[in-house]
Amino acid sequence: MNRIVLVPGEDEIIEKKSRFIGELVPITSEEDAFAYLESVRKKHYNASHHCFAYVLGEKNQTERASDDGEPSGTAGRPILHVLEGEEIHNALIVVTRYFGGTLLGTGGLTRAYTAAAKAAVEAAQTVERLSGLRYHVRMDYTSLGKVQYIIGQMNLFTEEILYREDVEAVVIAPAELGGAFVKKVTEATGAKALISEGEPVSYGCVNGALKLL
Repeated sequence: MNRIVLVPGEDEIIEKKSRFIGELVPITSEEDAFAYLESVRKKHYNASHHCFAYVLGEKNQTERASDDGEPSGTAGRPILHVLEGEEIHNALIVVTRYFGGTLLGTGGLTRAYTAAAKAAVEAAQTVERLSGLRYHVRMDYTSLGKVQYIIGQMNLFTEEILYREDVEAVVIAPAELGGAFVKKVTEATGAKALISEGEPVSYGCVNGALKLL
């Protein structure tokens, strides 16, 4: 699975009077990550720690985690494990801590940073990025109902329908279903529909609706 961040998220938890503020944002480069980190440091200039982790690439080719002065392995790695566990790519999580005066111990810190990172994920909107093909299907009006039936039967997405002298449906299909879609439309319309060669597209499904990415 390859999930990306559509809408950033922020939330916080309190653990023995320490505040842990988690933020999840999309990034496209390490420069993006460090620029956002700098903005967080300025916003929370009097905080105790700004621990973070980020991943870049569809297979997390680039990963980095920082404990920012917390005991080794208690902050950055737990945050990174949240990103990996949720299969979120091209994203940064920063957890800012305001020390509340009570030491939490290594186990307590790990749990707190994990919880704050998960809270940030839950506050954000993420979507699975899918690879598909876009087809333009031109047909006469009498064929539209047949093509719409095929689209529904195969659980595909209609990006738009253009009504002119003829009608054109713009359809998004998963890459593995593209050939079957073309075959079904060709058979249903007696090969009268004009179907463009599928062009690659990235998309997601948000509340049942198509979202181009």
